[in-house]
Amino acid sequence: MGRAVIYETFGGPEVLELREVPEPHAGPGEVRVRVTAAGLNPMDWSIASRPEAAARFGITVPSGFGSDLAGVIDEVGDGATGFAVGDRVYGGALGRAVADFVVVKPAVDALWHTPEGISDEVASTLPVAGLTAAAALAAIGLRPGDTVLIGGAAGGVGVFAVQLARLAGATVIGTASPGTFEFLRQLGAEPLAYGPGLANRVRALAPGGVTAATDLFGTETAEAALALGVAPARISTVAAGPNPPGGVRATGAIDAATDVPEQITDAILAGKLTVPIAAAFPVEKIRDAVTLQAGRHVHGKVVVTL
Repeated sequence: MGRAVIYETFGGPEVLELREVPEPHAGPGEVRVRVTAAGLNPMDWSIASRPEAAARFGITVPSGFGSDLAGVIDEVGDGATGFAVGDRVYGGALGRAVADFVVVKPAVDALWHTPEGISDEVASTLPVAGLTAAAALAAIGLRPGDTVLIGGAAGGVGVFAVQLARLAGATVIGTASPGTFEFLRQLGAEPLAYGPGLANRVRALAPGGVTAATDLFGTETAEAALALGVAPARISTVAAGPNPPGGVRATGAIDAATDVPEQITDAILAGKLTVPIAAAFPVEKIRDAVTLQAGRHVHGKVVVTL
């Protein structure tokens, strides 16, 4: 037997239960990962709490929980290539990542080798957040000399977006709550409070204007960028649905280039990118972990360990 976080009805953290379940086994073309860490994302609790969000991802109840994981391969099915028992890996398993054992198909699911020097906790934060941040910046053609406005800059995706934008040679203005301002300055961003009047605050902070923007939470930042005269083609959103305002570009992790995971891990190993882990909870405390994540005031990533 193994353990898995399951929910049978949609709702808040209280619907999540850690249960004993039969161990899955790797079939043809599959590998089994003994999970040691699972990185949480806002989409995880959104899917678990909102049937309409779950439907967009084809998830029905009862369901497992979580999407990002890291661990060690302990079974390899016939025909599965590129991975061996004992390999450290990280990747995605939508709706089933927070479990002792997860079976994935490397040819279909996202799965990468974890480089030496990167812990499982850090690796488990990378798939959704890292790929989403990279896709959001690629969609707007970010280049050296840009001044980019990043909405939701202190969140799990934002910490990657800020640092990747800085590595690309851009000046970064990041919206966040005042309590995160010093944290954002340490990452290289100039912080700015979100909320009504955002466009006016951006004008005051950057009288030369902004040239690009990405909104990692809703549409407020995208709307402010439009009001500031930024071209729609240089504004992206990741959580505003398929039809964001003003013709700006909707994107997400699925649009990230195939070499993004390697670029991110190389930057981490070179000391050019840090992954702030705000908190790590044992799987028995899954409800506490999701409560913290859902509060949207966490600085960086939340990880569950198994």
